Amino acid sequence: MRKVLRYVVLVCVAFAVLALPAFADPPSPDNPAGNGNDILGVTPSKNASHSSSGGNLVYHGGSVMHSNRTYAIYWEPSGSTVTPSYNQTISTFLADVAADSGKTSNVYYSNSQYTDGGGAAAYASTYGGSVVDTTPFPANGCSDPYTSICLSDAQLRSEIDRVVAQNGWPRGLGAVYFIFTPRGVGSCYASSSCAFSSYCAYHSSFGSGSSLTLYANQPYTETVPNACGTGKAPNGDQAADSTINVVSHEHSEAITDGLGNAWYDRRGYENGDKCAWNFGAATGNYNQTINGHHYYLQQEWSNARSGCVLTGL
Repeated sequence: MRKVLRYVVLVCVAFAVLALPAFADPPSPDNPAGNGNDILGVTPSKNASHSSSGGNLVYHGGSVMHSNRTYAIYWEPSGSTVTPSYNQTISTFLADVAADSGKTSNVYYSNSQYTDGGGAAAYASTYGGSVVDTTPFPANGCSDPYTSICLSDAQLRSEIDRVVAQNGWPRGLGAVYFIFTPRGVGSCYASSSCAFSSYCAYHSSFGSGSSLTLYANQPYTETVPNACGTGKAPNGDQAADSTINVVSHEHSEAITDGLGNAWYDRRGYENGDKCAWNFGAATGNYNQTINGHHYYLQQEWSNARSGCVLTGL
């Protein structure tokens, strides 16, 4: 996912100092993504600019996930709208990715070429389970053009933190939490950076040491299908199938660059960014078979091929 950093540009005009707001800025080893309350980056909406230029990914000294355990948090207060099979289809996908761990036959295997000082980002996933949380949404923490309910990144982090603690789930670099919100719920991490107009999902982290928590914000993609939908429904649920595509993007980037200081190219793009909305060859309405189920997923960048791949390295 493209790194998104909050930085301040100081311009001296008539001896005045002008502070400018957050923009995308390629990270560097001494200025990695994720400083303070920054998010690590976004899956761009189909209408937002993104590019595969920037060369191969470069290692910047940080950690990769040598194994990963995934959890799904479905934040659905009373009155929320999701398709009847939405939650189950997504949970099945995470379980399928875990079941096929180590196989070269799907896009996740490409992550295993990226290493840190402790070893490779092995395709070694397990599924930890899910929870449907009906806690009411807080008052709007932001405003976006598509929805009447808008959650800030701080509000999403607070929900994740509460649910993880309540369920006694693990933290640290071995677990990643996907938070799903229903149709018509938006989010923003900055005033001009909101779901559906700027992004379809993003991954980041909060806390440190024993409280370190990796997570991904996963809005309901079919809220604005022209921005975040895939147009394919191999599981018969367009909403779930489109969201699964951006789940895979965020999952792979959490594995290879979970703290924003491991693998990205010279422009700040991670492996998912460089292949965003690039699906490669498909068989009918799917391009992946994972644990016997069909999915339609974007490709991921492979340094070994210097290009986007669906299988192998």
